[in-house]
Amino acid sequence: MRLQRPVEDLVRRSCGSQELSELVGESPLFLKSIEQLPAIAKSEASVLISGETGTGKELVAQLTHRLSMRAAFPFVAVNCGSFSDALLEDELFGHERGAFTGAERCRNGLIAQAQCGTLFLDEVDTMPPKAQIDLLRVLQDMKFRTIGSTLERDADVRVVAATNVSLDQLVRTNNFRADLYYRLRVFSINLPPLRDRREDIARLAAHFLQKHAPLHKPTPKFSPDALAALMSRDWPGNVRELENTVIRAIHLSQHDFIELVDLELQFGFERPFASIFCAPGKLPVYRTIKREAIALFEKDYLTRLMAEHRGNVTRAARSAGKDRSDLGKLLKKHGVDARVFRLRGIGLPD
Repeated sequence: MRLQRPVEDLVRRSCGSQELSELVGESPLFLKSIEQLPAIAKSEASVLISGETGTGKELVAQLTHRLSMRAAFPFVAVNCGSFSDALLEDELFGHERGAFTGAERCRNGLIAQAQCGTLFLDEVDTMPPKAQIDLLRVLQDMKFRTIGSTLERDADVRVVAATNVSLDQLVRTNNFRADLYYRLRVFSINLPPLRDRREDIARLAAHFLQKHAPLHKPTPKFSPDALAALMSRDWPGNVRELENTVIRAIHLSQHDFIELVDLELQFGFERPFASIFCAPGKLPVYRTIKREAIALFEKDYLTRLMAEHRGNVTRAARSAGKDRSDLGKLLKKHGVDARVFRLRGIGLPD
């Protein structure tokens, strides 16, 4: 499936935004998560975007807005977890003069500021019960009241919400209103973590190299070891963590290419066998731990081998002293895609 190019072209034509071009990827899991985005954007219905921290939820929300009929109007974002109960209500709905102590003048809330546009509610799972009730009314009736007012105002906004937890689970435990949940998830988009789309890591790393490289210096390149380390890591902070790692490496590197030491990875790749050991006194059965250690070694070796030979399986097999077909079987077994290492712009040293 080659959905990557249509998605990239759509972003460029409809958005013209460098920031939104960070929706980089070609893995089937990632493409499946965003393949309905153009159709969703054209609707006026609410959207719920779920995914771990750093997977790009706000970027997808921005793209939804920019591809919609509301693109010429404001995109207003708020992190619901950044405010106390009372402050969030004031932030969303605004207040009238004299509505509470210190309210010396009228203030428009974010709903009013987002009129005709899109209101993005990040970490919507942290929204307090009172605000949930008020938001439900906005979604049901498209009306709202500022704090201290008896007059209803139109709420001509599209709501896009995001969460990094399971709202469905919160509903089952009565920690989030079911009626609001179903109002929010008319459309749902679930963004996969980076560890489940490893074939996109090289593309993203190359993208961040180009984006953050100093203008007055040549764009640095990754050494095979550095690229292998990036692709072997689980990235608990997802795309955001990968970008920060590349930024740091660009500035730490003293050469024309980025070495493993420049990445300053704190855990994971440097201890490839750590994940198969349990707490002291609870070692697994020898045969089991040996099998897992061999699998870890094979995948690590294959990743480094492909990086060193730019995805050329024939040369890699010759270098490794293995038959080409046997190497191909090993690559398939461990999910190492040689094509990733042939990407233009990945920046491996010549």
